[in-house]
Amino acid sequence: MSRFTLLALLLFSGSAAAVIETYEFSNPELEVRYRQLSQELRCPKCQNQNIADSNAPISQDLRKLLYQQLEAGANDEEILDYMVARYGEFVRYRPSFTGATALLWLAPVLLLMIGIAVAVAAARARRSRVEQSALLNADDEQSLRELLAKTENDS
Repeated sequence: MSRFTLLALLLFSGSAAAVIETYEFSNPELEVRYRQLSQELRCPKCQNQNIADSNAPISQDLRKLLYQQLEAGANDEEILDYMVARYGEFVRYRPSFTGATALLWLAPVLLLMIGIAVAVAAARARRSRVEQSALLNADDEQSLRELLAKTENDS
């Protein structure tokens, strides 16, 4: 076996070590719901992965718990409520709109509005500076007339 082949096998063997869980669902609808919910629930340890993509032990436990609750007949809301009660609103990628999460939901809109207000204020200030610099006061106008008269007399 060549060194290149051995190196390639070592590099690609990491993905083979990933845990692949297979659950036997009583009906295909439960499997679809399982996939949807596992995509929506965030891994408490990884924080930037959902439980479907994470190999953390807690994600494995959450996937098993999700499977058990689905097979026990729990609906999606009951499952999400249980997960939120146990791990907090953070466990959901799309937290529900409450007083505690209002800032989270409204922050993008508020930041956009603030950005627009700053841009408008900056444009107005710039326009005002340009207009003010274009206007001559009486002394400047008189000096300009004297300079023009002097250059006309010299030529």
